[in-house]
Amino acid sequence: MNYIKRIAAWWHAFFRKRRFSMLNATDNSEEWHIHLSPASIFTALVAFGLLFFILVLTLMAYTPVLEFLPGYRTEADRSRESLIQNIIRLDSMERMMNDMMTYNENIALILEGHTPVARTLPSTDSTRTNKILVVPSHEDSLLRAQMEGNGEYAILGRSGSTTRQLREAMQLTKPAEGIITEHFDIAAGRFGIRLATAAGDRITAVDKGSVLQSLWTPENGIVVLIQHADNHISIYKNLSQSLVTVGQTVRGGDQIGYSSVNDANSGTTALFGFEWWSNGKPVDPESYIVF
Repeated sequence: MNYIKRIAAWWHAFFRKRRFSMLNATDNSEEWHIHLSPASIFTALVAFGLLFFILVLTLMAYTPVLEFLPGYRTEADRSRESLIQNIIRLDSMERMMNDMMTYNENIALILEGHTPVARTLPSTDSTRTNKILVVPSHEDSLLRAQMEGNGEYAILGRSGSTTRQLREAMQLTKPAEGIITEHFDIAAGRFGIRLATAAGDRITAVDKGSVLQSLWTPENGIVVLIQHADNHISIYKNLSQSLVTVGQTVRGGDQIGYSSVNDANSGTTALFGFEWWSNGKPVDPESYIVF
């Protein structure tokens, strides 16, 4: 009971008003007074704190007052620079993913015996350019004229170098021994060459690389794709047997399979097909390899 009485007495004292007076120091006359209670003082302090918090929050959100604080501008600049760098990285990653998807789609089309399709970048891509298969630009034409003419950079220029010497400098080996029956012709839909080889002859890798695909297709029999340096891909078609697996690393001259054997019914042998792709475009293998 005493505890309850003390609480009740404190509660009444908390709300009981006190008189605060201002006296004249000369004659002790009262000049000003006010009645306050502890409850009213506490309420006033809480209200002041809320108003101060709202004011500070408003200034920080809607005014540039933070820019005048020491050290804040440097931190803000760092955050802004970090945000810009992240946006650039995301844009680069998006373009790389688009390139990889187009690359994989073209490989799938090659395996199926179809012509790779042209790629048009979406309007949201920052480069806003079109990449069309085997369509030379004006700069490409000028470079071709310099290389094929008698100018300073001509292949058959003053040094006396020949096309055969240029091919031999590539250090690529022949994939197989045989006679070329079909030459490279983009207009005719031939993205490589075909060789008449001996039945069951060994097929070798033209250069060091990693095996991308090793599978059988209805149109081209067993097909092997090898990824080489500088975005080069070699494709070997119409194999009777593959000796490599996906992901395997091979060197130039390593055997990767055998050419097709004779057909018992027709007595014919499927021609061995070889293609050389550079940066996603087919090029003439005879420009790189001496057959």
